[in-house]
Amino acid sequence: MKDATSAAFSLSFFSLVFSITAFSSSYWCEGTRKVAKPFCTEQNKGDHCIRFNSPDANNSNAVQYIWETGDDKFVDRKFHAGIWYSCEEIINGEGEKCRSFVSLAPAADRGVLWLSIVAELLYNILLLTGVVLMSVEMCCYHSVIDGLKINAFSAVVTILAGLLGMVAHMMYTTVFQMTVNLGPEDWRPHTWDYGWSFCLAWASFACCMAAAVTTINKYTKTILEFKHKRKTLERSLKIKYKFPDHAAPEKACNVYVNSFHNTTEDPAHPVKDLHHLATISLMCCACLHGL
Repeated sequence: MKDATSAAFSLSFFSLVFSITAFSSSYWCEGTRKVAKPFCTEQNKGDHCIRFNSPDANNSNAVQYIWETGDDKFVDRKFHAGIWYSCEEIINGEGEKCRSFVSLAPAADRGVLWLSIVAELLYNILLLTGVVLMSVEMCCYHSVIDGLKINAFSAVVTILAGLLGMVAHMMYTTVFQMTVNLGPEDWRPHTWDYGWSFCLAWASFACCMAAAVTTINKYTKTILEFKHKRKTLERSLKIKYKFPDHAAPEKACNVYVNSFHNTTEDPAHPVKDLHHLATISLMCCACLHGL
């Protein structure tokens, strides 16, 4: 049981780290834009500009352009975009020029983009809540019943987080594709593909769902073990003490529950004598009545 809890906690923690990293980055999509080469100047020289064929560059009457055809008149400018910003490199310079991605999205799709941002925020909040609950379950609880309740709640929170994350990622993908087709002329990419942040966001979703499955599996396995041990106890009491009343073992279980407070014993501990039977009965019945 401890191994399952540790595995679920680790998966949730990695999911949270991946999600925060992807959400704060601007590499969800990467590509290039074709832009016309600028005129070469004294400060701006190289292959990314159009040269004058006259030494007197200041004389507008003497300006004649070198005959260039096809793609030679254009240069590919790299760009990358995320939920918050879209940045593109500066030709013949250092650094990047960034602008808000919200301002680039078509007006009709900005509502969907804001929904995507809100869903991403809720996704991170629920992931953080799940990590906190799982850490509490591992370290701080003193009752088997309380541990199972925390386990069930963390499973529900993690599943909701996964659903929100999936919806948020898909909404952003839709908005980006609409921006590529209908966005500003000075931004539309010539070629583009998904970047490492997009892959990291979906890796976060995969870890989140794996944590949810692990948590639910642990909860279900524990409940089934409790039920099996309770039936085993009832049959053992019937055989050993020959109760005339068939409901007597269950009544004895209820009496045990009334005197049950806290226990941290493993519910799968081998049944060796009546003391162990009573201990297992306490945990099984308390769980069934507590849930």
